Amino acid sequence: MSGIINSIAAVMKYGLDIIYGLTNNYGFSIILLTFLIRFLMHPLVVTQTKNTEAMKEINPKLKELQTKYKNKPEVYQERMMQLYKENKVNPLGGCLPILLQWPLLFAFFAMLRQYDFGGSGFFWIDDLTKPDPMFVLPIISGLTTYIQTVMTATDPSQKMMTFFMPVFITAITLRFQSGLALYWVASNTFTIFQQRWIIKQIGDEKGEGKKNEIHRKYREDD
Repeated sequence: MSGIINSIAAVMKYGLDIIYGLTNNYGFSIILLTFLIRFLMHPLVVTQTKNTEAMKEINPKLKELQTKYKNKPEVYQERMMQLYKENKVNPLGGCLPILLQWPLLFAFFAMLRQYDFGGSGFFWIDDLTKPDPMFVLPIISGLTTYIQTVMTATDPSQKMMTFFMPVFITAITLRFQSGLALYWVASNTFTIFQQRWIIKQIGDEKGEGKKNEIHRKYREDD
């Protein structure tokens, strides 16, 4: 696993070098590199968001099945899988982009440890290899993680994770390099707007689908 992380870190370092040659600022270079990574992951995020929205829609039906077959676990499993199949939902479909984020985070962390920023700063931060002295980035990291977790939660029972993840990320970014916190903030911010756009597209597609269905029925009645 460490070999994979180091390989990703080497690619990131190469990309950061190229972007730094254009911006001459490591803070902006980290942000642009992060946006590029998130853009390349866009197809996965689309799949995750569509799956998340579909899971939210079928959750009430899952609750009904759980209540109805609480003493018949085998029947419940069968009905649940049937419901997933009918709605074209993969219960694990939303996990892949989240799982992919962690190797990228570890790779970014590895890159920052190896990278010579030459004391390069970013606004109020004098050195991106040191923690944020004013705690601004850790706080924003926690807030954006909270927003993103709420957006991707598919079940009210995930409330614990909604509060745990922001606290966990804030604690991490308080201790580690501010460059890592900047990456996390940029990644979350991009993803939040990206998911909002995808959700709007999904809503527009559903609205268009309903219109077509109404028109089809109207023509059949004629």
